[in-house]
Amino acid sequence: MTGDGGRVELRLTVDGQERVAAVDPRSLLLDALREDFGATAPKAGCRTGDCGACTVRVEGAIAKSCLRLAVAEDGSDVRTIASMADGDRLTPLQQAFWDLNAFQCGFCLSGMLLAGEDLLDRIPSPTDAQIREAISGNLCRCTGYDSIVAAIRSCARPAAPS
Repeated sequence: MTGDGGRVELRLTVDGQERVAAVDPRSLLLDALREDFGATAPKAGCRTGDCGACTVRVEGAIAKSCLRLAVAEDGSDVRTIASMADGDRLTPLQQAFWDLNAFQCGFCLSGMLLAGEDLLDRIPSPTDAQIREAISGNLCRCTGYDSIVAAIRSCARPAAPS
């Protein structure tokens, strides 16, 4: 990182593209993504890590971008929901959210989809309790949670026979 007028150089791979921006060293990852890298999928909600609207994946792990300093993530791979779909083709999880009306306003959508994706990556056949635990860091004020749980459950792979 090099300083320039109080700003520092930040290198991130955002949704698969290597990018560089000059950021305020006090910027949160959320603000740097939105203001300096043009990634609008993560939303600014509570700014305390409680609502999950700012959720991204950093180096593959779920992260609340409103709780991380951008400069601490220098060199990291950051994914937003913008990189989930393949062009215009939705992932099965995105399609399930659409088909089962698992979102309305879309504010919680980033966090819910990324939490669901992360869970299904780790536990291919989760129980409803595991799904509810995985999305517990994300607040939805529109749908309630039953349709979200159903959407994630619909993408579970059948348990392997024992």
